[in-house]
Amino acid sequence: MGLTRRGMLIGGAAAALAVPARAQADWPTQAIKLVVPFPPGGSTDLLARVIGQKIEPLLGKPVVIENRPGAGGVPAATAVARSEPDGHTLMMGHIGTLAFNPSLYPNLAYDPPKDFIAVARVASVPNILVVHPSLPIKTTAELIAHIKANPGKLNYGSGGNGSNAHISMAYFAHAAGLDLVHVPYRGTAPAVNDLVGNHVQVVMTGGPAVLPLAAGGQLRALGVSSKARVDYAADLPPIAETVPGFESVQWYGIVAPARTPYPIVQRLNQLVNAQLSTPEVVENLRKDGAIAAPGSPEEFASQIASEIGTWRKIIQGANIRISQ
Repeated sequence: MGLTRRGMLIGGAAAALAVPARAQADWPTQAIKLVVPFPPGGSTDLLARVIGQKIEPLLGKPVVIENRPGAGGVPAATAVARSEPDGHTLMMGHIGTLAFNPSLYPNLAYDPPKDFIAVARVASVPNILVVHPSLPIKTTAELIAHIKANPGKLNYGSGGNGSNAHISMAYFAHAAGLDLVHVPYRGTAPAVNDLVGNHVQVVMTGGPAVLPLAAGGQLRALGVSSKARVDYAADLPPIAETVPGFESVQWYGIVAPARTPYPIVQRLNQLVNAQLSTPEVVENLRKDGAIAAPGSPEEFASQIASEIGTWRKIIQGANIRISQ
C-alpha cells in the first residue's frame, strides 16, 4: 500500500512500515484490549461488548473490554494513544473523546488526528429530549416558551461536565436563547434517575436511557436530535423543526494508536463491517437506540476531523466550559 492512501488516515499511519511484515501477518499474538473510557452499562460499553463478542472467535484471541472511566475519557484516551502500536490495544472512541475534548481541554494530552488511527466506525445514536411529565408541555416549542417564561428556574441533568448530554443541552440552550442551570452527575443513569424524581426537569441523551421510561409514562419525550426522524421513535419530530439547524448525534468507532500497521487496521475494519451488516447485530443495536454505521477507515478518519471543527465552532460560540 502506498503512502498516499495511508495519508488519508489520521495518525500518520505511514510509520506502519517500521513494523516487520511477519509481525503483521502473525497478528494477533495475544489478547486484544478494547478500552472503554466510560463506566460499564452505557452506550459506549454496550457497543464495545457487542463488537468484541462477535469478532473474538474470528480473531482466535480474546477481546477483553477494559473500562477506564473518569475525566471525560481523557486519561483512558491518553493511555491508549501512548500504547504500543501493535494492534493489541484499541479504544471504542466516542464523540466526546474524539471531537468534544480538543475544544474543552486547552491542555489535552492527546491530539485525536495525530495520536490515533481510525479503524472502524460502529454506530450513531441520536439524542432524545425528555422532560419530567409534571411540566405542562408536550412539544419542544412549548418547552422553549416555558423556560423563557421561567429563566434560570429549570435544571437540566447530564452524565458529567463535558459529556454528550452536557454539550448537547448547552448547545440547545444557546441556539434557542434559554437560561438553564446545568447539574452534572457521575454518569447518565443517576441523571436520568433524578429526572424521574423531578430533581432536574430536562435531559437530552441517547434513546436507550430514556425511551423505555417515556413509554412507561415516567418521562415525556419531546423530540429527537437528528435531522430526520428515527424508526424506533417515529412519533418524535426532529428538534430542528423548532430550532432550525440544530443537530447533535452521538457517534462511536474504534481507534488505535497512531502507527498501528495498516494491514491490521484493514483486517479489523473488514471484520467489524461484516458484523455491522448482519441482521442480528443491526437489530440488537436498534433495540438500544443505535444505528449501525459501517464504513472505511478513511471515512471514519474524515468524520473525526470534520466533527472536531464543527464542535469547536459550537463550543466556542456557545462559550461552553467545564470545571477542571
